[in-house]
Amino acid sequence: MEIRRLSIDEEPPMDLLLLADPSRNIVEEYVRRGECFIAESDNQLVGVYVLLPTRPQTVEIVNIAVVEEYHGKGIGKFLVKNAIKTAKKNGYKTIEIGTGNSSIGQLVLYQKCGFRITGVDIDFFVRHYQEEIFENGIQCRDMIRLSQDL
Repeated sequence: MEIRRLSIDEEPPMDLLLLADPSRNIVEEYVRRGECFIAESDNQLVGVYVLLPTRPQTVEIVNIAVVEEYHGKGIGKFLVKNAIKTAKKNGYKTIEIGTGNSSIGQLVLYQKCGFRITGVDIDFFVRHYQEEIFENGIQCRDMIRLSQDL
């Protein structure tokens, strides 16, 4: 598997990006402001992540998604580890990520990759998304914020 930065003339994989964030406007905005990286296996798209600088020396993984048929194969962990390595290489001192309170698998993955919970943005998804989001039988209301020092 190879991970590469999306070139300027390539369209971002919106269908895949929208799996991780259902708001097209929000996704388009952070793809415009950040750097999009895609994972390919045998020239086939299998995953994506976006790094967005947020403050001096801080970058956030604002979207990470794996093609559904490749779930459970370690690709998500590979993408997170690559994002961490890329952020370090680019001189960032802190990397952050946020996920919904209902995203149980993602919370496990991010902590296994060295992230620590640093805060909760209460009702983030209620304020920023018109439609209710449900995952794992739980309403996604709050943004769980995690970070790690690089």
